[in-house]
Amino acid sequence: MALHKLLVDDFEDEAYSLLAIHCNLEDYRMAFLLNRFLNINLRRFPHDLDFQYTTASYPVYEWQDNKRQVMWNLIGNIFKREEDSLVSSGSLFNATSKVIKTYNLIPEHKNVNYFLKIGNDDNNMNLKSIIGKIQKIPQVVTVYDVDVSTLKSKNNLIFN
Repeated sequence: MALHKLLVDDFEDEAYSLLAIHCNLEDYRMAFLLNRFLNINLRRFPHDLDFQYTTASYPVYEWQDNKRQVMWNLIGNIFKREEDSLVSSGSLFNATSKVIKTYNLIPEHKNVNYFLKIGNDDNNMNLKSIIGKIQKIPQVVTVYDVDVSTLKSKNNLIFN
């Protein structure tokens, strides 16, 4: 009887480029400015990207460019939530306090506010040109290309 092995590493990952964007804008404002400067049409996903194990949700904007067969996604990386802090039982006062906890979609890049995921199967996108256009947005501090192969949490970017 023959033994067959299925190696999961043999499967081709989805081809996409990932740009990290540092700025202090709200997600809807960032999507608006990207639409204006890149001449794209990002729209809010009907539902946020939710993870039950962290109880965090991240906004997702999407646009399918049918002309070039490219999927564009703007994903928020930082989620802040107010939670009750842990109070020791030996406390003299029964004071409850709130703590703001921060969760990241991609923990390796904690300071990145947004990721722009550009699904390009044939690599015909000019990333330098896209980065240059995003850098012209006055509110953007910096933008750069992220090597997806080095990310430990790249599975968090699979949501379609």
